[in-house]
Amino acid sequence: MNSLMDIVEKDSIVEGRPEFNVGDTVSIKVRIKEGGKTRIQLFKGVVIAMKGSGVSKTFTVRKISSGVAVERVFPINCPNIEGIEVDTKGKVRRAKLYYLRDRVGKASKVKIRN
Repeated sequence: MNSLMDIVEKDSIVEGRPEFNVGDTVSIKVRIKEGGKTRIQLFKGVVIAMKGSGVSKTFTVRKISSGVAVERVFPINCPNIEGIEVDTKGKVRRAKLYYLRDRVGKASKVKIRN
């Protein structure tokens, strides 16, 4: 039974995703369908959480857009993700950065890892 699940999960895993962690600033190219057309939209922000493992692994990205905070949860193996680029590596000491929700302006920045 366990080997059957491994076979099914192996087909769903997307290869070629870069390694990134919580605190990193990432740019995600998302494929969006509008009517009969598809386009690619860039979503750039800080990874504030990672959950799960294997096929069901997800990560949450937070960005500020026109003064409004936007958070979006992406499955790591989503076929609608065209690509992920790691812009900067962040230096953090926590696994979840939910405290950034209460911060505004410079206080919400994550230090860059050298």
